[in-house]
This record gives sequence, C-alpha cells and structure tokens, in this order.
Amino acid sequence: MSGFVEKPEPQQVPGLLHLHTGKVRDLYRNEAGDLIMVASDRISAYDWVLPSEIPDKGRVLTRLSLWWFDRLADLVPHHVVSTDLPDGAPADWEGRTLVCRSLRMVPVECVARGYLTGSGLVEYDESRTVCGITLPEGLSDGSELPAPIFTPATKAAVGDHDENVTYEEVARQVGAETAAVLRQTTLAVYGRARDIARDRGIILADTKFEFGHTEDGTLVIADEVLTPDSSRFWPAASWQPGRPQPSYDKQYVRDWLTSPASGWDRRGEQPPPALPDEVVAATRAKYLEAYEMLTGTPWA
Repeated sequence: MSGFVEKPEPQQVPGLLHLHTGKVRDLYRNEAGDLIMVASDRISAYDWVLPSEIPDKGRVLTRLSLWWFDRLADLVPHHVVSTDLPDGAPADWEGRTLVCRSLRMVPVECVARGYLTGSGLVEYDESRTVCGITLPEGLSDGSELPAPIFTPATKAAVGDHDENVTYEEVARQVGAETAAVLRQTTLAVYGRARDIARDRGIILADTKFEFGHTEDGTLVIADEVLTPDSSRFWPAASWQPGRPQPSYDKQYVRDWLTSPASGWDRRGEQPPPALPDEVVAATRAKYLEAYEMLTGTPWA
C-alpha cells in the first residue's frame, strides 16, 4: 500500500486543463497546447507522498532546474518555453511554474550512476552487477565506479516503485537507435554535471533524467533536472566509501521515517506520519544548501 497520504485537489484556473497530479508536480495544458508544470512543496519517500510539505521546495527545484538547463543546452535542448505566470494563475505559483513544450515522452527513467549506493548496491551485493552491467569485486556503499554507467528504470505511477531494467530491455521497448541515443545523452549530461558539481564541493553520485521527442523527432530533456529530488548529492569533503554518505537531498526524511522516533512500520499497512517541525526545517535547509553551493547564489 502506498500513494498519497492526503491527495490534494487540483486548483482550477481559467484557460488551463488539469491533466495530472504527480508526487511533486501538477500538470496542466493551456489553450495553445503547451504544458504548464507547477512544482509543489510536496515530498515523497518510500513510494508515499507525505502529508507534510517542505517550504520553498518547489521553487528550489524550479530555479535549480533552470540553472542546469542553461549549462546543458549545448548537449541537449530542454522543454522550457517560458517562466511567465499564466493569466489567472494563483500568486503562489510564482517561481514554481514552467510553460513547456508538449513532448512525446520516452517511457524510461534514464539513470546515470557514478557511485555505488541505493538499489544499485543491493543488486551488486547479490550478483556483482547493476542493471546487468558487471562491476569489479571489492566495491562498497559509496564507492566510485570505474566509469559512469547507464542504469535505466521503468517509470512508475504514483505509489509504485521504479524498477531497474537492462539496456537490452530499453532497446526492446524504444528501439535500438533510440536506446543508444538515450544512453549516450544521459552519460554526457551526467559527466558535465558531475564535473560542475565537483568544482563546487559536491559529489553527484547518481541522477535520473526524463526525455521526450518533439514533433520532428528531436530528443529533448524534460521535467526537472539535477535537483535534490532527482539526484544524490554528497558533500565531497566527507566522502568515505564503506558507509552511507551525508547528503543534500531527502535522505534526512527517509532516515527519520525509518527511525524509532517516527513509530512507522515501512512494511506495514499504515501510511507514514507527518514530519516534525525540526525535520521539515532541516530538510528545507538541505535543499537550500544544495542550491547555494551549486549556483553560488544566496537563496532569496
């Protein structure tokens, strides 16, 4: 059992058709056919969208994605048309709304890993592979891989868990030519972002991208990119393989949910509880710190 603890009602805006309420984003379509993507302050963990929100989170994700889109534009075009607030939209949408091209989305989460952790570590411990890619012996939690790898996953609905798949399965789903372009583009973008982050004292352990095609077949990067929601960011100064790493993402929330303090059984039938104020505040601080370290700009 998983999904929304409390699913929000979509806001009705004249001239916009509500399409979907996601874990974090609400999608609308305007009369011109563009997508309106609104990043909320919702936060998810363990396939649940929690009842607590993290103030400013939606604006951090939006502003950071735009910052990255600018630095990746020579590698792959993005889907953003405008950041102007649609007519009649709530004032609270300011800073969290993107007007985007409508794309034919690729049904695959394109994941790049430069370090071993998470579901990749679980598979490695069982078979010395990640998504069918054989890795050397002797790696542990947090180890840097010999080279970054493309480890795709299925795109799951709210409440379901993405499942890692092999490159061969991606080729079967989308065709060999598209699969090759997805792998090449994913690793190129990861490599660029890894180097930028490293120069700012952050290790980009892994990240996931979503891609789509325009009407003329151009591959475009979409949704969010290289945010604390879609990436694992670790402080480089404290990196030490062989243990879980400190992070600039929602690991703080995961850790609290699985601690005795929450009283929540992750494998039980009950939804997770609301987050204490101190966990909300600490999580917000992590997101802001990641933004400030990467961009070199104080949050305001």
